[in-house]
Amino acid sequence: MRTAASLIDAAPVPYWLDDTGRPDQLPPLAGDTAAELVVVGGGYLGLWAALLAVTREPGRDVLVLEAETCGHAASGRNGGFCEASLTHGFGNGLARWPEELSVLLRLGRENLDAIETAVRSELIDCDFVRSGALSVATQPEQVDELAEEQAEAAAYGHVLELVDAQALRGRVDSPTYLGGLFDPEVAILEPARLAWGLREACLRRGVRIHEGTKATRLGRAPDGIVRGRVEVRTPRGTVTARRVLLATNAFRPLLRRLRLMTVPVYDYALMTEPLTEAQRAVIGWAGREGIGDRTNLFHYYRTTRDGRILWGGYDAVYHYASRQRPELEGRSATHEVLAEHFFATFPQLEGLRFTHAWGGVIDTCTRFTAFHGTAYDGAVAYALGFTGLGVGATRFAAEVALDQLAGAETERTALRMIRERPLPFPPEPLRWTGIELTRRSLARADANGGRKNLWLRTMDTLGMGFDS
Repeated sequence: MRTAASLIDAAPVPYWLDDTGRPDQLPPLAGDTAAELVVVGGGYLGLWAALLAVTREPGRDVLVLEAETCGHAASGRNGGFCEASLTHGFGNGLARWPEELSVLLRLGRENLDAIETAVRSELIDCDFVRSGALSVATQPEQVDELAEEQAEAAAYGHVLELVDAQALRGRVDSPTYLGGLFDPEVAILEPARLAWGLREACLRRGVRIHEGTKATRLGRAPDGIVRGRVEVRTPRGTVTARRVLLATNAFRPLLRRLRLMTVPVYDYALMTEPLTEAQRAVIGWAGREGIGDRTNLFHYYRTTRDGRILWGGYDAVYHYASRQRPELEGRSATHEVLAEHFFATFPQLEGLRFTHAWGGVIDTCTRFTAFHGTAYDGAVAYALGFTGLGVGATRFAAEVALDQLAGAETERTALRMIRERPLPFPPEPLRWTGIELTRRSLARADANGGRKNLWLRTMDTLGMGFDS
């Protein structure tokens, strides 16, 4: 009953996009044109790439093509966690690239610092706060994992603070908390406003951006004065370019070779009304830390500048044949489960209502973190597979892609993480069957003290899985 009442007035739109400060749409492409660098996609990756391209080389002719509006998709509707991690968490990095993890941790910290510098210097009003983040144990078997991870991280120079249950509840009061780890290298921000700020910074530097312009095909340009160049075709005209950077993430790749490398997954979130002073006092949370629990089907949550709580995660949904449709962004059953879990975590907030309930699609790959590559003899670069932690990692990925397009050998491009590609997902119906088996097995593990069944152990051995 309390769950239904809390959602009755929730608007089915992303809170971050429901903003009076949202900029007007830019004009679409109007006919054929050319550019030195064409960026396909106006999310974080595409916008960082365009901005960094003209920062590296002022006056460079850069054009961005965006099918909707910049920040419309995952970049405008995520939780707003901007992490230093480039590997989807310390544990994933340790399991996959232990020999270069120290370098990856350093590069991640430098990348987060660079994001903060850009936000400040470009005057991007996105409520960027270096709040740090808490990983909280809510089941007894998870408590020992906290100390183990702290020790492993310390061996690589990554300092995490172990917080016992009493101290944790003194920071954020939930009866479900048994302990936590605090990572200082995390910021929270308003995701859509970051995208809009990057868009404005690009425009100020002469980047051409065409919104409402979907790229439909990629190919070599005909011989002639543009010999060796690449064409990006759209319903509104063809763009000929010397270099192309693909930043389409969860949407259908223009390169056929990438069609089985990622799957689109729908993630869902709620936003509460602003808490009263009494409600804020009863839970604490003065530090505004980002929080995530340690279950397989995990929740992520954080506060906003006006005292709301964003609550998301848990139910990551894949639809057969990688189906994507606007109506899939709303899922009342998932929103009801999220609301139920919210009040189980914060029972002292009984009676609080949600003002927004939404969903959106992210791309995931079998190694849980972005991968890179080139095509057309190095004239095209791409990065995708961010698996829900792209707010910070997309800037680093943009640097890598620009290095690759320039043919430059750098510390970034030498990384095994950059040179390797993940295993592809199988074709249907094996893809859907495997993902469903994994999701159900993860839920069963959460209900059984974290014990993994044979399927999950096999997936771990193969280096494959499913994560949100």
